[in-house]
Amino acid sequence: MENAKQSKKLYQFILVAGIIAISFNLRPAITSVGPLIGNIRDDVSLTNGSAGLLTSLPLIAFAIMSPFAARLGNRYSYEGAMLIGLFLLLIGISIRPVSSIILLFGGTFIAGLGIAILNVLLPGLIKDKFPFKVGLMTSIYTTTMGVIASLASGVSIPIAESFEKNGWRFSLLLWIIPVILALIVWVYLKTKSKHTNKHKDSVQTKNTYSSNKRIWLQPLAWQIAIFMGLQSLLFYVTISWLPEILFSKGLTTETAGWMLSFTQFIGLPASFIVPMLADKLKSQRVIIVTLALSYFTGFALLLFSNNFIFTIISTILIAFPLSGIFALALTLLGMRARTSSDAADLSGMAQSVGYILAAVGPIFIGFLFDLSGNWNFPIIAILIFIILLLCFGLLVGKERYVYDK
Repeated sequence: MENAKQSKKLYQFILVAGIIAISFNLRPAITSVGPLIGNIRDDVSLTNGSAGLLTSLPLIAFAIMSPFAARLGNRYSYEGAMLIGLFLLLIGISIRPVSSIILLFGGTFIAGLGIAILNVLLPGLIKDKFPFKVGLMTSIYTTTMGVIASLASGVSIPIAESFEKNGWRFSLLLWIIPVILALIVWVYLKTKSKHTNKHKDSVQTKNTYSSNKRIWLQPLAWQIAIFMGLQSLLFYVTISWLPEILFSKGLTTETAGWMLSFTQFIGLPASFIVPMLADKLKSQRVIIVTLALSYFTGFALLLFSNNFIFTIISTILIAFPLSGIFALALTLLGMRARTSSDAADLSGMAQSVGYILAAVGPIFIGFLFDLSGNWNFPIIAILIFIILLLCFGLLVGKERYVYDK
């Protein structure tokens, strides 16, 4: 009996380690590209529009794979599906530094497919394995994800510059290490999982990611989907091009990479504060206006000033909405639905539309830079996107529910 208890405790400890290991791998493959995008563009002779596709491809992969991820979980168990996701991520990270444009883009897309599986199934895994500690475990993995994402942005350039040749390739390949470590943990968890573990709530998981055609006819659902898409678009545009914008303001590439890391890191508190504030308020419009104003002011400063102090202030102003609006968008998926099944319908629809919209952003901004030859017009486009975000935010910030007449 005592051995059984110890074995269970060991399994629970390794399971927590496995969840943390997964969270290590949800963003670095994407956020490490932004600071390096100029190096990659110059080395393989890409246009800025094509370079922007590197950060858009994972989003396209998210949109394609997300509807199928739950089916993998139901068929192969959470542990098996996590291994599939990690193997895809391993393959993608391994082949994209190879001297081939096809493998660069193909590897990025495959990595995105793997991350999509992990993204979709991790919340369900936590609910299944830790039904009474969902909040705690979610906080652990989202915080870890944010910290590692910001670290990946900061260390990309220093690692690349430590190699005389093909530095960006080594910098991207580095992120294979946490994938291998996660694979080791999850192979163990797979072998130790019960044979009956097609998890007890597999039916619930199927329902969670089912598609209700009625949701596509709901105006509020479309408003939330566009809001979700605009915030994702702004996030990935910032991740992709902020280092290049800062470089144009006189910062070194290394400093620009660390500034992106700094922007993501100091925005982490907003991920915790915004959902709690949103839950206490009947209308979330005040939060939306505040965050949108901070966003707009931050990018406006980058448009009109080259002063280093204003550059620092602008990145701080961008940081809080960058994290806060993402957290708010996820919170609204639950707050604008009366039941869990309604929330599932809304989540599936909003995320599929949102990722498609978000995928256009980095490509479009890179294309604008190619046309204009400077960052003024791309930043103006970003400001217009922020205004649109505010408009749709005011619509979804009002207390109402999908399927209500």
